Amino acid sequence: MRMTFIMFIFGTISLLITTAAVVYLFILIVRALKKYINSQDVRKEKSETRKSLGEVLKKYRTDNKMTQEFVAESLGVSRQAVSKWEQGISEPSTSNMIALAKLYRVTPEELLKNI
Repeated sequence: MRMTFIMFIFGTISLLITTAAVVYLFILIVRALKKYINSQDVRKEKSETRKSLGEVLKKYRTDNKMTQEFVAESLGVSRQAVSKWEQGISEPSTSNMIALAKLYRVTPEELLKNI
C-alpha cells in the first residue's frame, strides 16, 4: 500500500512537471509570434528606401528635362515601369540602373549614393 501511494505521488509530480513545461513552451512560442507580427519597422524602412530611390530617379529625369516616355523608349521598357520606379512601387534591375546612369550622364554609384 505504501509503495503504491509513493508511485502515485511520483506519477502526479512528473505529470505536473511535464504540464508546466508544455505550458511554458507554449507561452514562449506565443511571445515570439507576437514579437514577429509586430515587427513592422524593417518593412517601413525598406519602403522609405524605395521612395528615396524613386525621388532620386525623378530628380535626375526632370533635371535633364526628359519625360517618362522618353526614358522608357531609351531603355526599352514601358512608361509604366519608369513611373513605378519613380513612385517606389518597384526598383529597376541592375542593367536598367546602369542604362539610366548613362542616360542621365552620371555614374551608377552617383545614382545610388544619393539614397
